[in-house]
Amino acid sequence: MSSPSNKERLQLLTQRFEALEGQLGDPRLTGDPRRLAELGREHSELQETLALARRLVGEEERLAQAEELLRAETDVELRDLAAADAEEARAAIEQLTEDLQFRLVPRDPMDERGLVLEIRAGTGGDEAGLFAGDLLRMYARYAETMGWRLEMLSANEGEVGGFREVIASIHGDGAYSHLKFESGVHRVQRVPATESQGRIHTSAATVAVMPEAEESDIDVRDADLRIDTYRASGAGGQHVNKTSSAIRITHLPTGMVVQCQDERSQHKNRARAMMVLRARLLEEQLRTAEAARSAARKSMVKSGDRSDRIRTYNFPQNRLTDHRINLTLYSLDRVMEGALDELIRALRREEMQARLAELSG
Repeated sequence: MSSPSNKERLQLLTQRFEALEGQLGDPRLTGDPRRLAELGREHSELQETLALARRLVGEEERLAQAEELLRAETDVELRDLAAADAEEARAAIEQLTEDLQFRLVPRDPMDERGLVLEIRAGTGGDEAGLFAGDLLRMYARYAETMGWRLEMLSANEGEVGGFREVIASIHGDGAYSHLKFESGVHRVQRVPATESQGRIHTSAATVAVMPEAEESDIDVRDADLRIDTYRASGAGGQHVNKTSSAIRITHLPTGMVVQCQDERSQHKNRARAMMVLRARLLEEQLRTAEAARSAARKSMVKSGDRSDRIRTYNFPQNRLTDHRINLTLYSLDRVMEGALDELIRALRREEMQARLAELSG
């Protein structure tokens, strides 16, 4: 059986959209808020998908008209205009087709969530800490361009700048779907500011990206937690020496430890530490489920193994290489300023193709 044309697909999507509007108008749904929320999310997503499908059909019609004009027209100037119009339509069709495929392929249920971002300095001493700071800045710039909100949760600063460890949350629709591929080891090659001989050093930082967990995702019992309070250390003036506002939470069944001391309020520090703990527990749960589901295959893009060296940042050559998809960009300066679109699009395309292959298999 041949796959449906884009016009046929648009018709099917329109029928589903109209059916959803009818269901949402049913007064009986007011007594089922969970079902109402599910239908509302599908309605919102389908509305965006329909807009893409309509634009795609419109560009296909534009291309057909331009090609018809090219066949029939003899005037050189009009033919040039038609050829340019056809080229623009083909480029738009390629982009819209890819965008539509992203929406039609079954999605990761976590994709629309925000995320918790952890960056830790690895091998390389002070230079690794400085690089961890550079990565945080890169993600912060990208989040800003996407209209997302980044909030610092915990930071352990390095002696010469940067961070030994930093944890932040990023809130925004679809944030996790864009940044979930960042988990792994990021290697940097550059001449440190402290290097007097001009020699290139190699160091690394580890990144973990975890979907923001909701309370319903993870059942964390109070009996499973050991909560310790202590006095915060580091910058913060006299206050940190007087108040035991810092929080350390140990999840006894797994041994996970989370601590937060950045806020003066013990209550705020506890809330932030619980956010990180839930995200880590959810990540572990998702990792276990994925391993069981796909034991027979290995998807490098989906891998969240923090031991994977996923990317190399070569500053002398202004080169970035993503080793999972063999992509090399000579625009490292722009990437470090948050220009991650090309890289993330390539990673999402690889994931989509892997999902399509899985479905067809």
